[in-house]
Amino acid sequence: MRLVDSFLDYLRFERNYSTETIKAYESDLKQFAEYYEKETGKEVLPKDVDSDIVREWIISLMDQKRTATSVNRKLSSLRSFYRFLLRKGEVEVNPLRRVNGPKKNKPLPVFVKEEEMNRLLDDIDFGEGFKGCRDRLIVEMFYVTGMRLIELIGLDDESVDFASSVIKVTGKRNKQRLIPFDEELRKSMEVYLKVRQEEVPVCSGAFFVRETGERLSRSIVETIVKRNLSKVVTIKRRSPHVLRHTFATTMLNHHAELGVIKELLGHESLATTEIYMHTTFEELKQVYNQAHPRA
Repeated sequence: MRLVDSFLDYLRFERNYSTETIKAYESDLKQFAEYYEKETGKEVLPKDVDSDIVREWIISLMDQKRTATSVNRKLSSLRSFYRFLLRKGEVEVNPLRRVNGPKKNKPLPVFVKEEEMNRLLDDIDFGEGFKGCRDRLIVEMFYVTGMRLIELIGLDDESVDFASSVIKVTGKRNKQRLIPFDEELRKSMEVYLKVRQEEVPVCSGAFFVRETGERLSRSIVETIVKRNLSKVVTIKRRSPHVLRHTFATTMLNHHAELGVIKELLGHESLATTEIYMHTTFEELKQVYNQAHPRA
């Protein structure tokens, strides 16, 4: 079609798109034209295309098990083509102006099962001395408080209030919040501080430090968490954020209110926290399918 060729020349010479990108645009427009002609029995003319036929094309693509990402890319090609036609005065209306593509499914948060966390903290050897004590506390701190990586490495000694049993953390946009801790975490922190005092004579004021007394970096903490989670799980993601997800999922499974979890995690919106509802429901479905004889 003349107008398609003109559009592809525009992408090639004015927008300097790569050859592969132009081929993708051409393929998407060709697929739509083939669908239009099959459904209507007529040759496609840009001015005759309406939003209904575009929506039907979307449905047909989804029926072919195309991913939302793939469908939205094809729609993007068609949108770009019609914006080009509008500028050229070839059409008066863009039929895609009120057409929405399929929403991408957000991946559910990955988490570690409660029994695996119990085995890690109760049965697995983290090593002797200061490093072993510190590494175990880091994993426990993430699991028991749900704090972010940047919040953990930003902790100072004065951030921990043993008298009130709270930890003051500084989250996104420098917002501060208080996270309570229980007697078990208190004991772990007291043991760590005692060992740290004995083996790391000079400290920077940071709560978690290296053997030199310097504050831990992100990469060191990420390595500590990944190495130790690998002892009990085979999931691909073994990061501090997985332990944050694990905290939230465990709290929800033990009947904590969503609003409480939101405050402990430092989420701005309850909608962000609600994704953990989907996680626990998926686990519930899995247990049902395995346990029920008619499932």
